[in-house]
Amino acid sequence: EAASVVTCIDGYQMAKKGRAGAALAIAAIGSFIAGTVSIIGMTFFAPPLAEFALDFGPPEYFALTSLGLLLAVFLSGGSIIKGLIIICVGLLLAMVGLDTISGKIRFTFGSTGLQGGFDFVTLAMGVFGLGEILYNLETTLKAELVTRKIGKVFPTMQDWADSKWAIFRGSAIGFFIGIIPGGGAVISSLTSYALEKRWAKHPETFGHGAIEGVAGPESANNAASSSSFIPLLTLGIPGNASIAMIFAALMIQGITPGPFLVVEHPDVFWGVIASMYLGNGMLLVLNLPLVGLWVQMLRVPYGILAPVIVLFTTIGVYSVQNQVFDIYSMLFFAVIGYGMRKLDFDPAPLPLAFVLGPMVERSLRQSLLISGGDPAIFVTRPISGTLIAIFVLLIAGQCILSIKRKMGGKKKSVNP
Repeated sequence: EAASVVTCIDGYQMAKKGRAGAALAIAAIGSFIAGTVSIIGMTFFAPPLAEFALDFGPPEYFALTSLGLLLAVFLSGGSIIKGLIIICVGLLLAMVGLDTISGKIRFTFGSTGLQGGFDFVTLAMGVFGLGEILYNLETTLKAELVTRKIGKVFPTMQDWADSKWAIFRGSAIGFFIGIIPGGGAVISSLTSYALEKRWAKHPETFGHGAIEGVAGPESANNAASSSSFIPLLTLGIPGNASIAMIFAALMIQGITPGPFLVVEHPDVFWGVIASMYLGNGMLLVLNLPLVGLWVQMLRVPYGILAPVIVLFTTIGVYSVQNQVFDIYSMLFFAVIGYGMRKLDFDPAPLPLAFVLGPMVERSLRQSLLISGGDPAIFVTRPISGTLIAIFVLLIAGQCILSIKRKMGGKKKSVNP
């Protein structure tokens, strides 16, 4: 599932260490806390926050998505150059298909299957699913995994101490990103992971089983799923594909989401919020008792588990559009994922660049059309100007840190 891709990075590493139970439990509890926080926030702050989201035009979206791409570079581990390369690959892949503004077909090389572009699920399944399987065929690590003792199923007190602030930060990030139409769970989970890695005392543990890398993104995507109802219920603006389906369902029932929903249909408005409280409670009821059951899947021999994974990923990819071409695309992305692992590239920034790529391009071109080609539109508007300033400050801060590290390295070499 797209919003959970980033959770697999550290959750999978925790499973290798016999801590799959702790990862599953902290993900469920973090999702419950974040969902509850988001629903409470939606109850009290929906109207004013929706008005703020309405102020986001193309320049603001460009500044926000550019900031997201910069954060994606921070996801790339230690090498900024490798991160930039992966971002560029993601942007190029996102440009394949129909240009939504001019209507032209780009980078399809005569293939009709590419006219609609690549699907995110296909990319995620190929890079993180089949790509991982291809890489593990060269190692014996999986064989060790099934014979290793699984250990404690639930998180320890140290796990709580390490993940509590990640849960609350992820809740806040997801809540505010979910309000913005087009934000959604995918962007919030990836942004949360990037920030947790940036602020961590030991960022080198991310990608190797850091529990904050599970708690933060899972909290963020659940909070965003709840807060994405705010623009729908108060402004009648569906923020993503899932909310658009709910929008259509309400319209079929003769209910028009918007500013008058709470007045004309208070039973629907408050009924939706009440159902979200109940659903959030059921999340714990259905997840925590079954953690031990899901952990036992690790005991399945890899010779059996790997073909099952391939089967389910293939079925999942085919079911999106019922096209065999998507299966070939998944194999293509599997080779890319395998190549990145072999060359020591962190694949985490790739899905974020792929998701944000169309938004960056579309908002940039729309902004320049509005301003008649004048780039000053990005700095003269308050919200976009603030986001651009943050963008510049982050780059400047990264440059200063790099210079200090190099100077510190030279001093150590001079004075051994």
